Amino acid sequence: MTLLTSYPPFLSVLWTMAVFFAWIIWFWLLITVFSDLFRRHDASGFTKVLWMIFVIILPYLGVFIYLIANHDGMTERAVRDQQAAQQQMDDHIRSVAPTSSTEEIAKAKQLLDSGAINQAEYESLKAKALASA
Repeated sequence: MTLLTSYPPFLSVLWTMAVFFAWIIWFWLLITVFSDLFRRHDASGFTKVLWMIFVIILPYLGVFIYLIANHDGMTERAVRDQQAAQQQMDDHIRSVAPTSSTEEIAKAKQLLDSGAINQAEYESLKAKALASA
């Protein structure tokens, strides 16, 4: 405890770190608020400009009031965007994922019936599909 009271440069370093941390948090919150503000479809351009001016002129107070006033909407928009991104990823994975062996055999049978491949190629594709199953 004597170190803290007898060493003023240490307190100066702690204070500088606290101020720097608060500055970083404000930028993070500012980016979060602005990204939510620009994502909103229910607010007019005039409303968005007023919020931006309020957040810039009264930095912490503006951000906190925006978070209090719009916390439900921010959550809903974030969840909806995350679900849309997840659905898009799932659709992409399904489109590039290998098909089941029965589907591969059915496709090979269609190729055989259409004359695109011969019986030996069909048997080869069938064996490969069954081996991967």
